[in-house]
Amino acid sequence: MADKQTTIYVIDLGKSMGEGPKNGRTETDLEYVLKYVWDKITSTIANGRKTDTIGIVGFRTDGTNNEMVEEDDSYENVSVMSPVKQFLLPDLREMQEKLVPSRVDVGDGISALCIGIQLIMLHCKRLKFIRNICLVTNGRGSFDMDEVEQIKEQIKAEGINLTILGVDFDDEDFGFKEEDKPPKKAKVEESLKKLCEDVGGVFGTIQEAIEELGNPRLKKTRPVASFKGDLTLGDPAQYPNAVTINVERYPRTMVAKPISASSYIMKAEAGEGEEADVSLEAVRQARAYQVDDHDAAGGKMDVDRDQMEKGYTYGKEVVPISSTDETVTLFETEPGLQIVGFIPVENYKRYFSMSSTNAIVGAKGNPKAAMALSSLIHALFELDSYALARLVKKKDTQPLMVVLAPFIDAEFECLIDVEVPFAEDVRAYKFPPLDRVKTVSGKVLDKHRYIPTPDMDKYMSDYVDSMDLSNFGEDEEGNPSEYITVEDTYSPIVHRINQVVRWRAIHPNEPIPPPYEVLLKYSKVPEGLLEKIEDPLGKLIAACDIKVVDPKVTGKRGRREQPAPKSGLDIEALLNEDEPSSTSDAPKKPKKISATNAIPEFKQRFTQTDDLDELISAGQEMLEIIKGLITHSLADTNYARACEMLKVIRDAFTEFDEPEVYNDIIKELKRAIYAEELDGDRVDMWREVRVNKLGLVTAKEGNGRGVEDDEAKAFLWT
Repeated sequence: MADKQTTIYVIDLGKSMGEGPKNGRTETDLEYVLKYVWDKITSTIANGRKTDTIGIVGFRTDGTNNEMVEEDDSYENVSVMSPVKQFLLPDLREMQEKLVPSRVDVGDGISALCIGIQLIMLHCKRLKFIRNICLVTNGRGSFDMDEVEQIKEQIKAEGINLTILGVDFDDEDFGFKEEDKPPKKAKVEESLKKLCEDVGGVFGTIQEAIEELGNPRLKKTRPVASFKGDLTLGDPAQYPNAVTINVERYPRTMVAKPISASSYIMKAEAGEGEEADVSLEAVRQARAYQVDDHDAAGGKMDVDRDQMEKGYTYGKEVVPISSTDETVTLFETEPGLQIVGFIPVENYKRYFSMSSTNAIVGAKGNPKAAMALSSLIHALFELDSYALARLVKKKDTQPLMVVLAPFIDAEFECLIDVEVPFAEDVRAYKFPPLDRVKTVSGKVLDKHRYIPTPDMDKYMSDYVDSMDLSNFGEDEEGNPSEYITVEDTYSPIVHRINQVVRWRAIHPNEPIPPPYEVLLKYSKVPEGLLEKIEDPLGKLIAACDIKVVDPKVTGKRGRREQPAPKSGLDIEALLNEDEPSSTSDAPKKPKKISATNAIPEFKQRFTQTDDLDELISAGQEMLEIIKGLITHSLADTNYARACEMLKVIRDAFTEFDEPEVYNDIIKELKRAIYAEELDGDRVDMWREVRVNKLGLVTAKEGNGRGVEDDEAKAFLWT
């Protein structure tokens, strides 16, 4: 749970805040400062926490709305625009209408600051709150500093974090100085700066604050323990000298996820003679379960969820298991963290880590446990070892294997745990060596076209070194530093969605702005790196003899180029020279595919013609051959051969961008099988089709042409 927090925004709404653009800006002073205020308020709304409250005070307003004006007329033209409360979207819309420039330039900024302090005191009382006041102004109004010392003491006593931001305020660190500044404004700036310095606040120019809005603000959350129990070494039930330490486990790193969307619909409600009030209403989901019942209305009968049981497929059958019987499948475990062994650090591979990390510390209020855990941490650190442990977080949950690593800092120490795989989860794959080639006869070659030469190795190493970013950046003093640091690397999707949601809340009808530059910084090649790698890359290309290859003609209208024989002979003419020549000029009819040499002849047909009708005819001939194989098959002896033919047909028509032809073929084959036209019951053949995944070609496989995934799945299994 996050800390409770209250923020009061004290905003200058004087007439001068509404004057036209200046200093290169396209908006008025008030529109400019509100960019900062709206961003902060929308960030608070996005938190959704009731304990994160906001209040707004305006000064130099047309009217007066505060409790202090009855006692002191210096509080005139100071208005509480919003009391302290949790802000929601309707409140934001209301404030957008209220925060506009006034018609007067009277009203004291220090009095408005006092009203902000009063709001915090009344709301927070003596409770534990983070208390903030943010004052924004252009410094051209009245700021009475007569009783400022008492105000400073009050700010310190209440523990208020004061921030004062001004339009065109001078800031040496930011590098801005307003030319021809009015003397009155310069004096106000000096007084406000001293006020901030004396109370330990923040003083600066609003330009810097607005520019930093693009930098993502990290969300701080209070960690919640995922495990509280005993860390044991040995079995305390059997051995009295077993080690038992009471510990708690908290998340150390977690995956940040973008805010999720919900479905809403527009609703319009209007009474007689009233205009429709159009707003949003959440979509509520409802599920209904039905089974086939010819006696029920519509042929379906509703079934209550409580009447259903789980069923597991076993072959083609479904085996039902009741919730009572399913309890026998549960693995009974007791919560605990048991050390089962120790491993040297050098034996642990980084790719073993399977999860985010957690920190294990001694139980709160148990100094004995903290001392015992500290001894274990230092022992692991001194022996350069990790501990392997079995973790069960809750009763009857599956056990996890974790590695415990010691972490020691100046003021903090703990065990860092990360989940590791079981032996059954590890898959070992063998790959051929990169530095030698072994022939079929067993001879080992150290020179081969697949083995890089020493020059290739050298230039590749130089090329990789030239792309090194560890010293490509610059620090504040201009010295080489790391270009991409972990703390400056943000998740674009998380912060971009937050940016868009905040913008849409303030500007419901304006176009979405481009992403902040900080989110795109590492998506582009850094300036100067391309010139740096140009020379090493050129040498590498020359050493590897890389050349541009003309793209091959592919697609359904591009005949695939066949390799030419070294002899230069026309193989097609030699194969066909024994056939009788035709005296007619009519195109020769293709030779029918034979059952004894079906696959080669089918592939040859695809190399000889681009006529789709002829290729469809070839597919139908193959279908008849497959049907014959199934019909005359003794049990399943010909099924594998039939599946091989189906695969060839499927690949050929998919590559030819005509998957519909194959889909028609496989539909006809399924119909013939289930109609028992192929010498009786041949359902086992369809199981072979299912195992070899020879069903309908989907749109994903056929480059947009084909059926949807659900249809293909239903076709195979129904």
